[in-house]
Amino acid sequence: MDEIIRLENLVKIYDTGAVKVLGLNKINLSIKKGEFVAIMGHSGSGKSTLMNILGCLDKPSLGNYYLDGKNVAVLEGDELSEIRNKKIGFVFQSFNLISRMSIEKNVEVPLIYARVKASERKKKAMELLELVGLGNRTEHQPNELSGGQRQRVAIARALANDPPLILADEPTGNLDSRASIEIMEMFAKLHQRGVTVVVVTHEENIANYTHRIITFSDGVIKDDRINENPTPISEDASGLMYRMS
Repeated sequence: MDEIIRLENLVKIYDTGAVKVLGLNKINLSIKKGEFVAIMGHSGSGKSTLMNILGCLDKPSLGNYYLDGKNVAVLEGDELSEIRNKKIGFVFQSFNLISRMSIEKNVEVPLIYARVKASERKKKAMELLELVGLGNRTEHQPNELSGGQRQRVAIARALANDPPLILADEPTGNLDSRASIEIMEMFAKLHQRGVTVVVVTHEENIANYTHRIITFSDGVIKDDRINENPTPISEDASGLMYRMS
């Protein structure tokens, strides 16, 4: 299995002016294509800093970050934007949906940046919303949906450009237990299809759905282990489950 992520002696330093804060300290890490990984740690552990760098939302101070074989640590501006659009699907705790748009239009947003034709955008968005079990809600706006449904829209949007990597930052943080299970089962099914899924969480029960758990503390990796007994996914999960079988 080839690597999709490789970090070499990666360092992140925050310069606040009065003091310099070490966010990440010489991180060496590789994640293979198709892995299902949890990044865990308490507040201030470095996990969110790592996620921002993995998502090309921030740059390391030192070291290299190879994403799908390309050293993105040396890229700037438009090159990074293109990488984010084509290689990475983002799912955030707060959903980050555009409130004034229908959920169909929300899913189309990455396709607009990818310069996909309007008719093709609509077709793809409809297919993805059907995939996540919201094919009958396409004209609804985000505020007309539950938290779990909004996160399903976010997952559909993340899949719009068929990225090889999904990054989910505390994706169940604003959800109740039932919706959290539904979302993690969706990620598990994506993993079964060969998509690389990296989930940042501070909750052990959420991390336990994944097949590898990496724990951060004080900007370094404290533990990196294979999860021998991941939480099994149910047969009667959401629409995504049976449509992706």
